[in-house]
Order: sequence, then C-alpha cells, then structure tokens
Amino acid sequence: MFRMVEAAGCSGRKIACETWGDPDGYPVFLLHGTPGSRLGPRPLPSFLHRLGIHLIAYDRPGYGDSGRLAGRTVKDVVADVEAVATGLGLEGRYSVVGRSGGGPHALACAALNPKRVASAAALVSLAPSNAEGLDWYAGMAESNVLAYSRATLALRGEDPGHLTELKELTDSLARSADAVKQQPGSLLSNLDPELPAADREVVEDAGMRGLLLENYLQGVGESWEGWLDDVLALCSPWGFDPATIKDVPVLLWHGEHDTFCPVGHFRWLAERIPSATAVLQPSAAHFAALSALPEILAWVRDRALGRS
Repeated sequence: MFRMVEAAGCSGRKIACETWGDPDGYPVFLLHGTPGSRLGPRPLPSFLHRLGIHLIAYDRPGYGDSGRLAGRTVKDVVADVEAVATGLGLEGRYSVVGRSGGGPHALACAALNPKRVASAAALVSLAPSNAEGLDWYAGMAESNVLAYSRATLALRGEDPGHLTELKELTDSLARSADAVKQQPGSLLSNLDPELPAADREVVEDAGMRGLLLENYLQGVGESWEGWLDDVLALCSPWGFDPATIKDVPVLLWHGEHDTFCPVGHFRWLAERIPSATAVLQPSAAHFAALSALPEILAWVRDRALGRS
C-alpha cells in the first residue's frame, strides 16, 4: 500500500512510504541503501505474512517521491521514521532494519529513540567517518573512495577548494543519475569491475537484478539530490555516538569480502555497541545482505517480542 505522509514540523515536506505483508503483523521499517528507494529488494508479501511482519519502507528525503531536506544529517531519520509511524497509525513499538547507507540511519533510531525502537539491525553498514582508530578507506572500492573523499573535502568550508569538490561530487552523481534514467542497468554495469565474485553471483540473478533496477530508477531516476545528501550526511557527524546504544538489541550483519562498506567498519561498530550481536559471513560480500533479509527480519521480530 502506497501512502504520502507529512514530515514533522510545518515545512510541508512529504514522505513517500509503502507497506507490504501482514497489516496486523509486527511493524518493521526497512531503510534503503545509498542510492536507493522504498522499492528496494524485500521478501515476497506471502513470506512476510508467514513471518507475521508488517514491512514499511520509505524514500529518504530527496529520493523518489519524497521532498528534499537539504543539509540533513543521519540523526534526522528519527523524526522521519516517527512521522511515517504516526501517519500509518502505529501506536506501539517497532523495529528498524537498514542496509548499507541505511545502516547508520537504523543505528540512529536505536540510539535516539529507544522508547519506540524495540530492536534494530544494520546490514553491511559504514562506521562514522570520524571513527577513532579506523582506517576508513582501507579495502574500499575506488568508486566509493572517490565519492566519499570528495564529500569529506566539500564539507571542509575553510578549505578554498571545498566548493570545487562539491561541484565535482554533484556533477558526478548527476551524471550517474541521468544514466540510470536513460538505462536503469547502468549503475550495476559501472560497478561490475569492482564487484567481488560473491556480489556478482547475487546481482546476476534475474529476479534480484530486476528488483535492484526498479530500486535505483525509483530512487534517482528523477533527481540526484537524495543521493548527494546521503553521501554528505554519511561523511558528516552523525549526531549520535553508536556506543550509547545499550538498551536496544542490535544485530550487525556483514560480509567479510565487502568492498563497498569494508569489514573494518563492521568490526569497529561491533567493538563499540554494547548491545550488539555481530554476525560476520566469511564467504559473503555487500549484496549478500539482500538474501539474508528474511532471517534478519525474523531476528528483530523475535528480539522485540521477547523470543529467544
């Protein structure tokens, strides 16, 4: 079911959301990657019914049909998730699952809204860009190194070259978004040289590839702004410390061969989040998180409902 809801405050900003599965089931928010949209890969509705899950996804600001929130930070997700929950009439607690660029946003919900968030999961997530003791770019694919390093330089307003870096980042993402609009498969084709064998196996599956292409086209087919704001937010201070997540059970799931969010990020988060259960898959990479989603949904449901 598709809905447009009002963001918090008096801005008039709209948030596009969609739900699947059992409308009377346990509510779980699924936060998409970077780039992405509410139409990202997910289990079939029949499977969600069997799990007893009411799955909720929305386009982050600037993506798809959601209005932009320029200058947003990772912590701003908390108000948007609450706005969607209110718009859908959810009165009790819920869980939040984020994949890739959605991972830090899921952690923000756990850290900053523990009265409403009963459990959370961050799949193939980045660590904060200022993570002490972490070589943030070690093992990272060149395309991500280029985008995130440009964003980091663009955010340094005291650097005379920061406007040039911002323009180069914007132009690069705008070109990529336009290519997706013209040919939805272009993003995956451009990533192909950087994909580990484990990732290539996942994205070559016809069904999964179709879902990914629909996801990217919905997310950036009409605008690059959400993509830009995501990259800038991930490279800025997140607005919370993951180490403060103590009362909300958190599952960290990662593939050891991930080159888009390297495994060092997973280890850094696992060492610092007191309530974390850390699962490292030795034969998996980044896109394997898509096929792991059913078991992740069951995990957050069980922890939220007090099941072992």
